[in-house]
Amino acid sequence: MRIAVNARFLLSNKLEGIGRFTFETMQRITHQHPEHEFIFLFDRPYSNEFVFADNVKPVVLFPQARHPFLYYFFFNFSVTRALKKHKADVFVSTDGYLSLRTQVPQLAVMHDLAFLHFKEGINKLEYWYYTYFFPKYAHKAARLVAVSNYTKQDIINQFNINPNKIDVIYNAPSEGFKSVDDGLKKEIRQKFSVNCPYFCYVGAMHPRKNIEMLLRAFDAYKTLIPNNFKLVIVGRKAWKSKSIEEAFNQMKHQQDVIFTGRVADSDLHQIIAAAEVMVYIPLFEGFGLPIIEAMACNVPVITSNVTSMPEVAGNAGVLVSPYELSQVTEAMVKLTTQQDFYQQKKLASAQRKQDFSWDVSAQQLWDSIVLAATVKI
Repeated sequence: MRIAVNARFLLSNKLEGIGRFTFETMQRITHQHPEHEFIFLFDRPYSNEFVFADNVKPVVLFPQARHPFLYYFFFNFSVTRALKKHKADVFVSTDGYLSLRTQVPQLAVMHDLAFLHFKEGINKLEYWYYTYFFPKYAHKAARLVAVSNYTKQDIINQFNINPNKIDVIYNAPSEGFKSVDDGLKKEIRQKFSVNCPYFCYVGAMHPRKNIEMLLRAFDAYKTLIPNNFKLVIVGRKAWKSKSIEEAFNQMKHQQDVIFTGRVADSDLHQIIAAAEVMVYIPLFEGFGLPIIEAMACNVPVITSNVTSMPEVAGNAGVLVSPYELSQVTEAMVKLTTQQDFYQQKKLASAQRKQDFSWDVSAQQLWDSIVLAATVKI
């Protein structure tokens, strides 16, 4: 079988949600199935680190698809031609985009439908593209993968898709996420938080990530409990909303917020592992990868009680309303002042992490690919 794979998000040193899912699953699948050929379709020069095995053939297509007009051309013309040229039996697209001009069976992984719920931060052309084409992709796909039961139900409700067509495959923490001993934790804190304990957030500055609430809650926490805690925010400091910038500028304890910018994977692993608590309170998530990355490090998590996050955190997380400042602040206070509660959540996190595995997810994706390839278009 020849399996074509959308490899647009396999970017060296820039693996985020979609890229991480692609990397972790396809690395395993290509090694486990040497009898099959994999054609990785890139939209720019690729790194050899993503040519996982001898059965992977990298192909660079034109143009670089990072704009709605270019998305359309890339998938409907460049990908369509490549599928025909390489005689692909199935096309796997881990970012949800498909070709509407091919008869090759296709599998789309949809991580969320956030664009339908939070328009803020999306320009009009992008919003039009998503709302017009993603329903078409969902119906065109021979098979769909959702990364949570919440996202599966959202796809069913929004696009009127048969539930039997959708498989749920969770994300998982990568191998580097693990707990560290006190000695290493001290070294990490010397490097990233001036040797102070800290709350941690990992992610973008997009409005739906609720950074404004995070900053206000941390400021309220520091006012209630004067201490040396810091808030370490991992990600590029590029305000996507004026309200986030205003919230930061209004903080009394602004000096206790540390922005690391984008960091290497090895540093990310350490920052999360040495955190006292992960605070991850978006307004919407299709999964919420930082939740289980923290749990893999035995770090307790405060997260939102909406969308997919209760499903991912289970009873290990401290669930709060992302709209209620008092709930977020109280959770921060409770985890840092009640040692028994903290240890309880730390132990629960260590247990919960066992429910997520890239080995399992890769096997499930392979099963979905095989099913998709058998569909007659």
